[in-house]
Amino acid sequence: MSKKSKNKKIKVGYVILCLSLVIIVLLLVYFIIFKINDNKKLPQGPIIAEEKPETYTLSLAMVGDTLIHDEIYDEAHKNANYQGYDFKPMFSLIKKYIEDNNYDLAYYNQETIIGGKEIGLSTYPAFNSPEEIADAMIDAGFNLVSLATNHTLDRGEVAIENSCKYWNSKENVLSAGSYCSSKERNEVRIKEKNNIKYTLLSYTYGMNGISIPEGKEYLVNYFPMESGNPNIDIAYQNYKEQVKKDIEKVKDKTDLIIVAMHWGDEYSTQINEYQKDCAKFLADLGVNIVIGTHPHVIQPIEFIDDTLVIYSLGNFISSQDNDYDYAKLVGLLSSIDIVKTVENNKSSIELKNLDNELLFTYYDNETNFKVIPFSQINSSYLANYKEIYNKYANIVKEYDNNIKVVEVN
Repeated sequence: MSKKSKNKKIKVGYVILCLSLVIIVLLLVYFIIFKINDNKKLPQGPIIAEEKPETYTLSLAMVGDTLIHDEIYDEAHKNANYQGYDFKPMFSLIKKYIEDNNYDLAYYNQETIIGGKEIGLSTYPAFNSPEEIADAMIDAGFNLVSLATNHTLDRGEVAIENSCKYWNSKENVLSAGSYCSSKERNEVRIKEKNNIKYTLLSYTYGMNGISIPEGKEYLVNYFPMESGNPNIDIAYQNYKEQVKKDIEKVKDKTDLIIVAMHWGDEYSTQINEYQKDCAKFLADLGVNIVIGTHPHVIQPIEFIDDTLVIYSLGNFISSQDNDYDYAKLVGLLSSIDIVKTVENNKSSIELKNLDNELLFTYYDNETNFKVIPFSQINSSYLANYKEIYNKYANIVKEYDNNIKVVEVN
């Protein structure tokens, strides 16, 4: 064999060897990639199903003071042919409003004590109202009631005992703020609807100078104003601490905390320092909604972080006069959706769709009382209703121009 032929054979063998090595490497690479991808398809430890968030919604409507003067209960007496008292015709439009909007919860403030007819009805300055006013409010759809007001002690302990008996007999209504024993006052009252647990707490700034009987602080929930006098303000600090304890006691047991505050300056659309301080205090404690009453006129609405604060809903019904541009006859119906989201065993609450409707208490010569939503009002009820609407809608929005108020025609 020639030297040339021998070299040629060596080169061919070398090429074949190189090709074989390349093929082997490619096969190894392919095998490794295939195994990696195959392993990705295999379960890597326990499979955890992705949990989808669950949401639940609760709708709430809120109105202000039922301030039952003698003109109002006299007309209710007439409506019942002087055989009892019938307030229902006064609230027929509100009942329909609540039914049409299908609210789950509806709140109002029982300004005057339901002491009952047996101890004698009375008007300003020491009120006592018949049970039928509460019957009419429940019939209209209201199921959350604040009882702590500056008139709670107007007619003494007997009136409060009668009030307790009445409200404790209403299983579908949650009332708060006035009780007949320490045990009753300290009981955690929580209700549930649409998988949302809720509670109501209620406090008043004072009782028109009437002292709570010693040892019977349960008769009305008191949250006094600071006086600036260190000796007197010991009581303020004690009551403030009690409010904190009340909230902390329910915080882990409920989704929604509503606090009704009877506060503010009468007939003033401006918020005072006590209201501002209390609102911040309650917001810092995690209260979801603060509902203000007592001024008998509308005041602004705002959010403090995630807490909705309605400083005053004004009067719901009264026979107060039309001084101050009908201020005491214009109230507010505020509504909100409470949305609960549950994800990974944790729940959160969000307030959505805040809406507000102005209300007007119409009466003619101290008769024919009727509460009318402004969206249904016309000049036969109130000649300058558009002007009045603009004035009070602007007060509602004073702190936050994004607050909506239902418009009038």
